Amino acid sequence: MFLKGCLATGRLLSSFASRIGTVSSSWQPMLSAETAATASSSFGWRSLHTSVTWWKNSLLQQMHERGGPPPRRSRSKMKSPISGSNVMRGVVVKTVIRHPKKPNSGNRKCVLVKLTNGREICSYIPGVGHNLQEHSQVLVMGGRRRDLIGVRTKIVRGQLDCAPHKACNPASKK
Repeated sequence: MFLKGCLATGRLLSSFASRIGTVSSSWQPMLSAETAATASSSFGWRSLHTSVTWWKNSLLQQMHERGGPPPRRSRSKMKSPISGSNVMRGVVVKTVIRHPKKPNSGNRKCVLVKLTNGREICSYIPGVGHNLQEHSQVLVMGGRRRDLIGVRTKIVRGQLDCAPHKACNPASKK
């Protein structure tokens, strides 16, 4: 009912404007578009563009015109922070303690390392105890620590400024 009233109002306005004889340029396109749109469909043109079927049909039409769906992009795997090298040298920026994911507990000793390629990464220090501090030169190798989020490299012990593992001699523990 409301739309029929709008249609009648549009006709009244256009007939009223034609009787006056002059219609301003801003009213003429609105009147003609409104009457044409309401006359062509009972819902009006706005409901057509907001419906799901229109969106789906326009998507299918675009796919048809372009010759099928667009090619799928390959997933970008998380690139290795050491970018294909076996090891990479870096400078310790800061020593940090990270906490592992849920079933595990304890503190894991890590360092933030600025690599020679300019990237800054977090690396795990394996073994018990370490002598690393800020500005130490370290060698970083790939290999993630599964219970630490975002840690995908390890420090190579015994190279550059990082001390080797403490030798555990069971014979001396008597």
